[in-house]
Order: sequence, then structure tokens, then C-alpha cells
Amino acid sequence: MRPVTAALLTSLLFATAAFAADPTQPEAIERAKLMKEIGLTSKILGEMASGKAPYEAAAAEAAKTVLIAAAGQIDTVFATAGADDPVSEALPAIWTSWEDFTTKSAGFGQAAAALDTSSAETIKAGMGTIGASCKACHSVYRE
Repeated sequence: MRPVTAALLTSLLFATAAFAADPTQPEAIERAKLMKEIGLTSKILGEMASGKAPYEAAAAEAAKTVLIAAAGQIDTVFATAGADDPVSEALPAIWTSWEDFTTKSAGFGQAAAALDTSSAETIKAGMGTIGASCKACHSVYRE
């Protein structure tokens, strides 16, 4: 297995294990795991784009696949508000503005699907759109 591909898989496994151990509400655990997965995967792509990590086509495409799959899960893991959880960064506005939230999550999915992973330069160009879609949601719906 190539180094970046191995790093991607290892990071995702550790992120899942770390959140699974937290004694918080089940809904908050699932939301946090998914957001952590998106963050770690975006970081891998960002490091390739910036030259901090070597570009690896297979790892970049694997990361894109993870982002697309994660985007497809956002509405599901956020569908149930659950009990208030002191660890959660999700604001109640998600559930009172559900249509806007799902529109923003769809925008993230579209940005992930449009990402061109054929080179570090094309990843860099696409990461701006992905980052903007993350910010659009986080600025309104995250503490």
C-alpha cells in the first residue's frame, strides 16, 4: 500500500475509534465521526494540493470517494437532533432551518463530486470550492 493511501486509511480508523470511545449521545457521536472523517480527508487532499505531501493519484481518488460518500451521509446523520449534548458543535438552527441545511450539504456533495484529482494543481483549484461549501454551512450551523 502506498504511504499516503495507508495514511488516509489509518487516519480514518483512528478518528472513528477516538469518537466511539466518547461517552456522548449516539446522534452526536455519529455526527462528530462523520465531520472528523471529512476534515481528515480534506486535510490529506489539502496537503497534496499545497505540496506538503506528495501527490498520489490513487490516494487522491480514494479521498475524493470518501468525501462523496460522507456528503451522502450528512442529511442522514443530522436528521435526528437527539438530546442536547455538551460535546456537540451542532447548533439547533440545523433542525429549525432544515431545508437550508440540506441545500448546503448538497452543495458540499456537488463540490466533492466535481473535484478533479488528476494532479496536485487541479486538487488545489477544487479545494477552494470544497472549503467554501464547508464554510457556508459551518458559519451558520456550527458553534
